Amino acid sequence: MKVIQLGIGGMGNTWLNAVQRSDEVAYAGFVEINADIAREQATAYNLDPATIYKTLPEALEKLNADAVIDVTPPQFHKENSTLALEAGLPVLSEKPLAGTLEDAQAIVDKARETGVIHMVAQNYRYRPLTQTVKSVLDSGELGAVGAVHAEFFNGPHFGGFREEMAHPLIIDMSIHHFDMMRLFLRSDASEISARSWNPPWSWFNGDASAAAHMRFENGVFTSYSASWCSQALPSSWNANWRFDCEKAVMLVQDDTVTVQDLLRVTDRRGALANVHGERRVVPLLEMEREGQDYLLHEFCEAVTKGKPVATPAQDNIRTVELVFAVVRACDSGETVKLS
Repeated sequence: MKVIQLGIGGMGNTWLNAVQRSDEVAYAGFVEINADIAREQATAYNLDPATIYKTLPEALEKLNADAVIDVTPPQFHKENSTLALEAGLPVLSEKPLAGTLEDAQAIVDKARETGVIHMVAQNYRYRPLTQTVKSVLDSGELGAVGAVHAEFFNGPHFGGFREEMAHPLIIDMSIHHFDMMRLFLRSDASEISARSWNPPWSWFNGDASAAAHMRFENGVFTSYSASWCSQALPSSWNANWRFDCEKAVMLVQDDTVTVQDLLRVTDRRGALANVHGERRVVPLLEMEREGQDYLLHEFCEAVTKGKPVATPAQDNIRTVELVFAVVRACDSGETVKLS
């Protein structure tokens, strides 16, 4: 399968490496508006400069491709996806699906209208840690989930568009953790309250810290606290998690999964009581492919063999709705309800 990659700087490096590792996918060409980046990446990755174009319409006209990988900033996703889908080319897009909820819905509508695949790269879903936590929850061994708590603290200096965003943490980073919540709980959020702020030392223009409380449609409550301008003691990029469940508690700390069972015993008076069992570390599942490698393989399988799509736009729109509901809650100070 031959693809056109839109955007080859920044996050584009991750996809350049993934495609070059793949034995299923090759490049038809590229789109890069920055001439310096185009020149530097052509040298770094041994790309043919003649296959690097300034615009997607020009690339579509000149290249024979089977699909598009969109690694441009979110505000360009709607235009790029529309052009590709109308040309009959499936799209694998970096998250978020789009820079606004309206643009995201327009992409979903266009994918439905054309019947062409649009897949979103929610790569945190396809990591050994995430799949291990999902497997334990899905097994039922912990019983019903009562509450979920997640914490994330880090301080990256990206530069570029992220540092200009109004809500960089929530839209560009927390989207991963919110999407993981949906995956773990197999449910969607129904009610959200949240606050965001920017500490005095922040290098982001927009709010880079936030806290949110969410109720999911299955009745589970979640709490989330995070900062993208934390200066020390960073957490894992996967976040730290606590799942309080009917039969046990599962803790995810620094990418280690620990479970402590609750044993029901009868005390001397004949009353039932909980006793803490031994803590046990859950080995992480092994995956043949993970992250972008997994997504690229699944995309290829969907395009060439008609297999079900991982993280299709039609489902991922619910993650985008959750993200922008948190933004609305932060901006308004009011509880936001999702239908």
